[in-house]
Amino acid sequence: MLNANLLYMHKRGRKMSESFERRASVPSHAVNVNWKLFFLAGVSSSAGATVGNPMDVIKIRLQLDNELSYHKHAVRKYNGMLRGLKTLVYEEGFGAIWKGWSAAVLREMSFSAIRMGSYEPIKYQIGGTDRANTPMTLKIAAGAIAGAIGAVISNPTDVIKVQMQARVSTTRHASFQNVVRDIYRNGGVRSFYIASGPNIWRAVHATASQMPAYDHSKQTFLKRGIMVEGLPLHLTCSIIAGFANAVATAPIDVIKTRLIKQSMDMSAKYRSPLDVVIKTVRTEGLRGLYKGFIPVWARIAPHTIVTFAVFEQLRLLAGISPL
Repeated sequence: MLNANLLYMHKRGRKMSESFERRASVPSHAVNVNWKLFFLAGVSSSAGATVGNPMDVIKIRLQLDNELSYHKHAVRKYNGMLRGLKTLVYEEGFGAIWKGWSAAVLREMSFSAIRMGSYEPIKYQIGGTDRANTPMTLKIAAGAIAGAIGAVISNPTDVIKVQMQARVSTTRHASFQNVVRDIYRNGGVRSFYIASGPNIWRAVHATASQMPAYDHSKQTFLKRGIMVEGLPLHLTCSIIAGFANAVATAPIDVIKTRLIKQSMDMSAKYRSPLDVVIKTVRTEGLRGLYKGFIPVWARIAPHTIVTFAVFEQLRLLAGISPL
């Protein structure tokens, strides 16, 4: 009888141990949405946006420079990233590189809070329960869904940001309030959803490339024993994620920027996102879709590095397991 009881207790203890191990393999915030993640994601992305804002401004200017010009050798106002920055500061002052910063932070606290905060719960819900062995396809799907949700909700903040950064004037469009007022006057509430299609596509591509690239490269390095959990690993994976993001989103970013700029100029250069692609390639070649790529990469690289490094540290402080 005693042996039977001991055997029963042994089996029950082993089952409990296995149960705890299974629970430990799945982050608690993946099963039950931890709303702290959304706030931490927004804060860390805002830090990244602050670092990358100067590059974001010059990226916008380069994307609009010599728009639809048939002359490949036409003189460009912003001739390259460094010369463009010099021209920008010379003509509009040092404060010009911080245009759109307030809108950028507002965008990160909505868009990035949602896309980064919901990535892991969505990944878990669609079958990615084992973080070390989740297929890349599931990670891409989770990133795409999270990015689309974030973009739909935050589109107005992106329109405001682009308009603030695209304005050459140093007076009328200098403030957040003036830009919001002018956008509303030009078309009401609908004006805040200009280029929502390209913006959603960009968000889908951005999140479906950036988050899985970081997640997958990190788990690969850990599984193969190449690196251990810590800041060097976070920085390395951030660089990989940033490059993947830049390559995937640069053409869509050009389309979105031109459509938003067109809405304020009251011009009719383009009828649709596809029309932007056709006219841009026809007049500027395929390279036209990658205008501003160097500033895109120069902005995304520090933005991504700061964002993920801060995000991981904030998770640690909040008692949340690493991504």
